[in-house]
Amino acid sequence: MQGKIVVITGAASGIGLATTKAFLAKGSTVVMADLNRENLEKRQLELSSNGFELLAVLTDVSKESDCKNLMDTVIKKYGRIDVLINNAGISMRSLFHKLDLSVIHKLMDVNFWGTVYCSYYAVPHLLKTKGSLVAVTSVAGKHGLPGRTGYSASKFAIQGLMETIRIENLKSGLHVLTFAPGFTATNVRRSALTSDGSPQGDSPLRETKLMQPDQIGKRIYKATKKKKREVVV
Repeated sequence: MQGKIVVITGAASGIGLATTKAFLAKGSTVVMADLNRENLEKRQLELSSNGFELLAVLTDVSKESDCKNLMDTVIKKYGRIDVLINNAGISMRSLFHKLDLSVIHKLMDVNFWGTVYCSYYAVPHLLKTKGSLVAVTSVAGKHGLPGRTGYSASKFAIQGLMETIRIENLKSGLHVLTFAPGFTATNVRRSALTSDGSPQGDSPLRETKLMQPDQIGKRIYKATKKKKREVVV
């Protein structure tokens, strides 16, 4: 992966940041995309001061124009894209019958449509490099989880999207990977949306008992390098 141009969404924290560090450590050039300007600028400064080659692009993946701008910016600066890791996402906590439907719309806009938009504008470039298209899904995309209807539905949708893109490109050289972590200690639970769309706040789970982001980031790197089809942690 030395010298590869790797685009990672949701890169300023959690699994995205851990994956960024894993690729940088192996000599890749990483383009960090995130919605949180403060975190993005902070992480870019920290990592670049350590001598790593990276670019930060403020991106709201729920907006098609932002995703197009992200890929256009990468191509303008580096001329190619070797890997896209669709990692940006949000979660939720609410029983379905108590849920405001706007919450599911939000989950689909960020998780599913964010993956659609970024992949759509990256795939033409990935085909040229015979690169890797990666989506960080979830065990919730393999089996429905109570209180997470919108989250599970969005992850199931991503699974179907990626499997179909893989089948369509069996002979094109495009590598497609779905990576499904289990419960991981990140901020995604604290920012999970409740029934009315407000953030959950404190996580109800024992964070110390969960997998750590660095473990997941390293495994995403290895799975991408080895061109795995699917990993479920």
